[in-house]
Amino acid sequence: MTTLINRTAPDLPALETCQRHGNRPELLIEVLHDVQGKVGRISDSAISTIANALNLSRAEVLGVVTFYDDFRREHSRGLKVRICHAEACQASGANELIAWAQDHLVVQHNVELGHVYCLGNCALGPSALVGGQLLGRLTASKLASACAAQASSIHG
Repeated sequence: MTTLINRTAPDLPALETCQRHGNRPELLIEVLHDVQGKVGRISDSAISTIANALNLSRAEVLGVVTFYDDFRREHSRGLKVRICHAEACQASGANELIAWAQDHLVVQHNVELGHVYCLGNCALGPSALVGGQLLGRLTASKLASACAAQASSIHG
């Protein structure tokens, strides 16, 4: 006999996080950020647990996870760098900085490179988030130095 009930054990960090947020579905984004902060990613079991705890479908939770670029389904490969790709930063040299970062940081320094369309730091472009820290007026050498400093604080 086949059953449609999900009988897998709940993901405990996800369950605790949902409970801490009162199992409120309107706090889904906060729950996801907290789970990822604890575990480093959003797993299939976490998606199921969150959906059950918040009375949402797994499709709704997965839809949010896959829509927002900040959520990861796999563990990070290294330091996370997000370079602004908005018009003001492009006018300040962001495209060249992105190309340099792809050639140098990703290959040589195990950096997970991404982009974001605005960091609200338009007057100080090009801007980036390096390990969560907002930096402006970036050049290749400033970006390399910031990555080295972040990497040493993580491993150091």
